[in-house]
Amino acid sequence: MIERIHLSIIQEVDRQGSMTAAAATLCLTQPALSHAMKKLEHLMGTDIWLREGRNLRLTQAGQYLLAVAKRVLPQLELAEARMKQFAQGERGTLRIGMECHPCYQWLLKIVAPYLAAWPDVEVDVKQKFQFGGIGALFGYEIDLLVTPDPVFKPGLHFEPVFDYEQVLVVGRSHPLADQAFVEPAQLRSEALLSYPVPPERLDIYQQFLLPAGVLPRQHKPIEDTDIMLQMVASGRGVAALPRWLVQEYAARLPITPVRLGPQGIAKQIYLGARDSDVQIDYLQAFVALARGAR
Repeated sequence: MIERIHLSIIQEVDRQGSMTAAAATLCLTQPALSHAMKKLEHLMGTDIWLREGRNLRLTQAGQYLLAVAKRVLPQLELAEARMKQFAQGERGTLRIGMECHPCYQWLLKIVAPYLAAWPDVEVDVKQKFQFGGIGALFGYEIDLLVTPDPVFKPGLHFEPVFDYEQVLVVGRSHPLADQAFVEPAQLRSEALLSYPVPPERLDIYQQFLLPAGVLPRQHKPIEDTDIMLQMVASGRGVAALPRWLVQEYAARLPITPVRLGPQGIAKQIYLGARDSDVQIDYLQAFVALARGAR
């Protein structure tokens, strides 16, 4: 089995030019170093060095292991340094996965004050995990998942941090604009604009339209929030978005929110993390800040 010490020996012999010098650098005796490498050669069934007089020349196998050592050893050194920092709660990288398109605007309100409060913590926001965030958490690809639809599984912890209402957004001149609320049947003739998400993941379908057996006249996926609301403002369709987001855009666009049904659709934004990470202080600080963001 190739071990870290083998890679370190190969790298140091290449740097120092001899086994004796490499042994001194690694705090090993020269016989111990030679024994370790001969054992590896025996296990691998191939030579790593060839002797040319007093010099050593790496074989093709040795050249390959040297390339591996140059790539892997710095990563291990960095990982060890970061692990020490994590253990001391000093710094790290908080990798946040987004499973909610409009939540990005909400997240921006938190990131700036968080970075100011935790200057030694980097924040990396990943949106490619939309609707695959649980796997990303279990796979250690992200540390925190922002989602309105948590999946409670052993090993994960989800905490609600923000309440909001999902509403229909229409142009101010739209016939539904003055209504206190809309019924599903009123959307049969509408073009529904949404993010490029399957209908089974859209609340307006699952909690409003499908239970009533209603489908809109047309469903148009649009990735960008600004474009979507520009189209709503120009009468090209309607959309379902968080009330807080609609109210922000209503300051500069002729749009208005309308409640979906007499009771409305209540939602929450959750932050999810692995159980093993929930006590990390800078992660706890982000959750606390998110809980107070409005």
